Formats: sequence, C-alpha cells, structure tokens
Amino acid sequence: MNRIKGEQVNLNFKALAVVVIIMGLMVVGGYKLGTQQASNEFARQKALPAVASSNMSAGELEPGAQVPLNHPPMDSAAPAAAPTAATNTSTFPQPSTPQADLAGLGGSAETPVTQLTGESKFAHFRVGNRNVKGLAIDGQYVWIGTSGGVIRYNTIDDKYDVFDNRIEGVLSNGVFHVSRIDNKLAVGTYGGGLSVMDVDTNVWTNYNIPNGLADQFVYDLQKTSSGDIWIATWSGANRIRGGDLDDGSKWDMFTVENTNGGIPNPWVYGVEEGLNGDIWLATEEGLALYRGGKWQNWQHKDGLGAPIEIVRDAITSKNDPAKASQHHARQKSDQGLEDVDIAYNPNYIISLEVDSDGIVWAGTWGGGLARFDGEGWTNYTTADGLPGNHIFMLHIDIDGQLWIGTSKGLARFKKEGKGFDVMTTFDGLYANNVFSMAKADNGTMWVGSFGGVAKLNGQL
Repeated sequence: MNRIKGEQVNLNFKALAVVVIIMGLMVVGGYKLGTQQASNEFARQKALPAVASSNMSAGELEPGAQVPLNHPPMDSAAPAAAPTAATNTSTFPQPSTPQADLAGLGGSAETPVTQLTGESKFAHFRVGNRNVKGLAIDGQYVWIGTSGGVIRYNTIDDKYDVFDNRIEGVLSNGVFHVSRIDNKLAVGTYGGGLSVMDVDTNVWTNYNIPNGLADQFVYDLQKTSSGDIWIATWSGANRIRGGDLDDGSKWDMFTVENTNGGIPNPWVYGVEEGLNGDIWLATEEGLALYRGGKWQNWQHKDGLGAPIEIVRDAITSKNDPAKASQHHARQKSDQGLEDVDIAYNPNYIISLEVDSDGIVWAGTWGGGLARFDGEGWTNYTTADGLPGNHIFMLHIDIDGQLWIGTSKGLARFKKEGKGFDVMTTFDGLYANNVFSMAKADNGTMWVGSFGGVAKLNGQL
C-alpha cells in the first residue's frame, strides 16, 4: 500500500512537472504571439474588428470590407478621373502575395509605366484595398506607409522595395506612421509596436512592450530639438531620453494615471514639439501640453472644436464609434452627446501640427479644424470653406504652408487667414479622403488616400 502511494506521489510530481512545462511553453508562445499581433479581445477594446483566420496579412482588409472605426469613413471608394489633365498609373505589388523577390530585404521590381513627362500634372500609384497613413520624403526615395506594409519608392529609376511582416523585425503590416530619424526609418504599426530600420543595412529592430513601449499600437513619433524621442500610443506616451532606444533605463512612460489626468485620455494620436521644448499631445479627449515637467489640457468646453449646431447639417456620415465601443459611448455621454447619431466628437483630435509661431493646429472628428494660440481657440469648418469637418491629416510643408486633409478633399490654408484653397479628385487626388502628405524640395507633392497615392506636379 505504501509502495502504491509512493508511485502515486512520483506520478503526481511527474504530472505536475509536465503541466509546468506545458504552461511555460504556453506563456512563451502567448508572449511571442502578443508581440506579433494584437489579440481579438485587445482589438475589440480598441473598437477594431477582430482578426479573422485567413490567408491575409495583418492590417489588410477583405475586398469591400469596412475599415476599422479608428480609420475615417470612405467617401470615395474609387478615384474619379480628372477631366482636364493626363494621368499615369502605377501599381505597387500586393505585400500579402508571396513573391520570391520580396524575401530578405524586401525585393524590388519596376513599375509598369514610366515617370511623369510632358504635360502630365499628376500620377496615381495604386496600393490595393489599403490606407496610406504615412508618407515621408528621403532624398530620391518616398516612403509609403500602408495597411499592407511599407514601400520604398525610388523616384529616379521607378523601382521600389516592399517591407512587410515576412521580414524579421516587422511584426505588423498595418502602418500608422513613417518618418526618418537620423539614419533610421521609424515605423509605427497597428498592433506590432515600433519597427526601426537602419537605412544603411536594411536591418530592422522591433521595440515593443517588453522594451518599455506603452502600447503595441504606435500612432506617431517625434524626435525633439533636445534629442529626446516621443512616441504616441493608444495607452499613453513614451519619452526616450536622448533618443537611445536600446537603453531601457532611458524610457519614460506617461499615462492618464501617473499624470493625474494631465493626459486626459490613454489614446494618444499625435505628438508635436512646440516653442521652447513644449510637447503637445493629441488625445481622444482633448489637447495636452507638457511644459517644464507639468501637464495641462484643453477640451471642447474650453473652445476646442466647433459646436454641433454649426456642423450638424454638413456631416452626413453615420460612422459613429460610440455604436461599437463602450469607450466611445462613455465619452459621448460625458459630453452630453448621447442623442447625436452622426460622426461627431469635438474632443477627439486625430491630427496635430504646431507652426513656427507656436500656434497649435488640431484636427477633430467632425468638429473641424481648431487653432490654439495659447490663450484662445478659433475653429474652422465647412462654413469657412473647408471641404469636410473630419480632419484626418495636418501637414506643414517645407515652405511653412499648412495643408489640411479631410474626408472630402485636401485644403490649403490661406496665409492671410481668409479661407482655403481646395483640391479633390478633379484636381488629381487619388481619392477625396486624405490621410497623409509629403512635399519634396522641388515642390512635388505626394498625397496618400485609401487605395493609393497621388503625385502632384507644378503650381497648385
């Protein structure tokens, strides 16, 4: 009897050891999966669609599928041809389609058409059923961040490379942000953290939650004049002192909790440096300022965003995040907007810029364009000449000109402050929803939309 009990004890220890090993493997496997893509539950909390089991790459949309609620509504599913100007069209490869020449460094191939010549005023580059959320000019190259990977396009020889999640160090194909930081390319991704490429070697390094990143969803990044790097995520913001991403002791994290509400909402969509080292953050519940170690914020009640009475008739979209997310619903309830059934939340800042005079420009979800001079607010809407009240993109070009990307076209702010010049697909845009923009030294403009990029030449 004692022998039998002893065997049972030994068996129990063995079984326990097996269970421990299995649990350990599950933890390791779960961690690896967590650093490669966001879970369906995490996506649900972010008001995003769950990841379905399919052969598609992360960040890619099924044909005809609705984009996630964090993305703007699509007013133009396909670009309209301009009636008076010739256009050339190129098609970039689909990063989700296996191609032997895309392995390793991303591969390259020639575009099927030549560059712009003669009287052509614009060219279109198709990227498939994807958003183009980031654009950056890098000498002869244009970096294009899509929801299907990053494209490096060579404007000299019309060749391009595609970098996606088949490359080590790139965990997600969904790209929110792309920018050049010294000799690095910084790519903020949708659920895959921050991926950084050494442009000299094409070697990628991923920085994620274990490194100190606040969240796997990285929306924006800025290197400041002091050398610090700030990262905007959907769970707060990071500051990497001195810009040393590889030194974990240099990573600081700022959240709603540890700033005592100075950051009013964990979802941070943009970060910009202002005058004298000021750091401005765009959040889903207003504008936040970090100055001298202290935080301050402003919301609709302080003047941010136009009142519903001014924009109601101009907003036709019913893409209301509050219908799919308790997080968004609570925000509307806090503002007394429960009965508003259109896409409107003036506290929700989805784009941000600070000009050379220190003026803060904030693009809101339905509340138009907001201008803040440090003391008071001025709001611009369709009533003032904007093509739309959902401001998806703000860009100050190399000449100091402010550009506004909306759901219904691209606008140029007249420096004298008297209205806007507006561009649509009739003027060469790929589509009227404008998510990103970059302007080269020669004046060529690159504008990203859903489905493609427009290259615009000449005076506009």
